[in-house]
Amino acid sequence: MSTIAIVGAGPQLGRAIAHRFAREGFDVALIARSRTTLEKMVVELTETGVRAAAFPADVTDRPGLRDALAAAEDHFGTIDVLEYSPGPSPADFAARPIVEASQLTVESIVAEMEMYVYGGVTAVGQVLPGMLRRGRGTILATTGAGSGPMIVPEVANVQVATAGLRNFILNLHASVAERGVYAAHVALGAFIGQGSPKSEPDVIADAYWRLHQERSESELFYLDLPDDYVFEGVSPQFLSEGE
Repeated sequence: MSTIAIVGAGPQLGRAIAHRFAREGFDVALIARSRTTLEKMVVELTETGVRAAAFPADVTDRPGLRDALAAAEDHFGTIDVLEYSPGPSPADFAARPIVEASQLTVESIVAEMEMYVYGGVTAVGQVLPGMLRRGRGTILATTGAGSGPMIVPEVANVQVATAGLRNFILNLHASVAERGVYAAHVALGAFIGQGSPKSEPDVIADAYWRLHQERSESELFYLDLPDDYVFEGVSPQFLSEGE
């Protein structure tokens, strides 16, 4: 039996990815800060016959995150797929635009670097040795599309950090692909559950399963934004072709 560990498992995309992989016979390890949210998802999964368990942890607590992933490995035997998609709660989020150079400071990116870069490196570092020993495994990391293909100065501090996670995953893919481990970054430009059918969590989750199965792309640009959504840097046509 294979196991997927979802770090940053929330009630929309994380839940949908859990159910999508569970339908393919995967056990599910759920990791996030909210024990209550995780336990609800565990109950929902186990009622359908899926082996699932919750391992509460904050991705900014690196020892705690390592312990949670180690506990998941002990519980299920292996972690065969890691999906890393942390996201700040509204209370955590503090946008820092670049209007003047002084508005983006070291202090304004510390929390985002902890969440995306340090947390991502920590999570991968916990599961990668086992994957390399077994000669197989999948690592998927999700950020907003502002990590690279889209430019949104209003949240520049977040983009500095998500771009770091993106670069790490792309370098990881280049380093381990020939050793049986597949790594890919998902740049997600969609209002999850608030737009067209393509923005529904279950539909997006299908793309994650396809990445795991096909193992051919190091990056997926998943774009589904309204026609009147304005951003600079890249045309919507280019992004659609990259999917």
